[in-house]
Amino acid sequence: MRQTGPTGRPGTTPPVPGRPAIFLFPAPLLLALFALTTWQIVADGPLRALDERTGRAVVGHGPARLTEFLADLGNTQVALPVLGCAIVLALVRGARRAPLYAALAMGAVPALVVPLKAWIARPGPLTDATGYFPSGHAATAAVAYGAAALLVAPYVRRSWSWMMPVAAVLLTTATGIGLVLRGYHWPLDVLGSWFLFGAVLLPLRAVRAPQLPK
Repeated sequence: MRQTGPTGRPGTTPPVPGRPAIFLFPAPLLLALFALTTWQIVADGPLRALDERTGRAVVGHGPARLTEFLADLGNTQVALPVLGCAIVLALVRGARRAPLYAALAMGAVPALVVPLKAWIARPGPLTDATGYFPSGHAATAAVAYGAAALLVAPYVRRSWSWMMPVAAVLLTTATGIGLVLRGYHWPLDVLGSWFLFGAVLLPLRAVRAPQLPK
């Protein structure tokens, strides 16, 4: 909408604000939290000891079928189709950068998780086998559901768009709970993945399409 001048005639078009830098400000904090978590595990610090006490105290709790179902939400067979549908929708609606970034973010999961697992070599809660930090399933869920929510939200009514991030948070959190209760991961394995890939996802907010009007 054009602003009117002093005489009531149409004035100049007001400046359109660009993407605020606040979109990216949490990324350094998330990366710092990931670095702190990684250091505590590698150095066998007090946070690792607390993490393992907590993990042992909660493993096996909850209905087995339910917790297994929740853990399976982080499987690629479940999470990737969700992201794939969101990418297709965004492409059909004319978006280009956001779907590309979402695909690259998902590709970053194995690219980052696999070498980190091999380097840190953390044993699991119920096994002496190593390679449990960070959690690949937690990372897959965070990126797939988070990116899908960010891709779809601009194409739904504003009154409904809040449901997208809420659903992503619920699905990601449910996956982490299932992984811990089933004994597939320590709590910090899950949190570490959320810290790292939360930072990876944040720029997607800056490149997605504009919000549709009400």
